[in-house]
Amino acid sequence: MGFLWVASGGAVGAMCRYAVSLIPVKATFPFLTLVTNIAGAILIGFIVGIVSTGEDISQNSILFWKTGVCGGFTTFSTFSLEAYKLIEDRLYIQGGLYVVLSVVCCILGVLCGKRLALLLR
Repeated sequence: MGFLWVASGGAVGAMCRYAVSLIPVKATFPFLTLVTNIAGAILIGFIVGIVSTGEDISQNSILFWKTGVCGGFTTFSTFSLEAYKLIEDRLYIQGGLYVVLSVVCCILGVLCGKRLALLLR
């Protein structure tokens, strides 16, 4: 049964990811992937924060949101490809900035999401 919860959440996350990709942005810097990964980090941090409070959250809900939605929404493989492409195109400053911003902002996003969950408790 857990597979169905993950699959359902993954479908929702993937559709949301696709919706974000339709936002018209013309730039060599991959802003939409960066924003998607930060939003996903905040969401997964929020979920972890809620679970850590001891609230009565079903395992199926956790599978749906954390594994399904977040897994389908975030785009680490796309991030890796875009970072590689920036470096391959000799856009070293943009490539390095993209990697650093992605990692630092997503870690901070997890922290913010978790704290937000604790505040709203």
